[in-house]
Amino acid sequence: MDILQDIVHTKRKEVALKKLLVPIKQLEQNALFERNIFSLANTLRLSRTGIIAEHKRRSPSKSVINQNLNVFDVAMGYENASVCGMSVLTDTTYFGGSLDDLILARASCNLPILRKEFIIDDYQILEAKAHGADAILLIAAILTRAEIKQFSELAKGLNLEVLLEIHNENELHKSIMPSLDLLGVNNRNLKTFEVNLETSKVLSEHIPNDFIKVSESGISSIDAIKILQPYGYKGFLIGETFMKTENPGYSAAQFIKELES
Repeated sequence: MDILQDIVHTKRKEVALKKLLVPIKQLEQNALFERNIFSLANTLRLSRTGIIAEHKRRSPSKSVINQNLNVFDVAMGYENASVCGMSVLTDTTYFGGSLDDLILARASCNLPILRKEFIIDDYQILEAKAHGADAILLIAAILTRAEIKQFSELAKGLNLEVLLEIHNENELHKSIMPSLDLLGVNNRNLKTFEVNLETSKVLSEHIPNDFIKVSESGISSIDAIKILQPYGYKGFLIGETFMKTENPGYSAAQFIKELES
């Protein structure tokens, strides 16, 4: 069993338990359920930098990245740095995140917030809405076309934006549909964890212009962004570069300042 299959197997057990503990009606009564979203797609469309900064404590590939930072401070730092959006890992078992991180991030900034999670059930989309997310991540590698359609249409019905993540051309072709807002190309091979920016270059020409293009993984330098911008990418998800420092907000601010110069 590869790591992605392992994560999905664990996630199914987690979601089944959550459904017993917190019914859907309870999620729908959350005060955040009725809030208007901040649009990540529109923010990226109008930006010259396109930085989506992540809060991530650890990962299967890098182990511990940073366990010491307060989500509240990280979110405020990212907002002060003028990033376009914030990605919040909510998986506990493999990434050390939680839904509490999502709530804290929402309470401390007005950035568009992406719930980064391994979504395999409608319930998780309702969770995202109830905890203050503006957008959700769907991963083509773990979903059928029918599931992508079902989940993305549910999200749109809740006024959430959808970022669909792909790794290859087959995943792209099975996934294209009008209920998506952003298409993210993950440069990391989820089986080997190797990163190659060529993935974003090659897939860019197959992504219709209707969607905001986002490049994910391996974006750790100004050069990487400048290489990919001519390929039509408007968003760049940076997961570890800022978080491995003592002050992610300051690191993001310096990065964006250099990018704009």
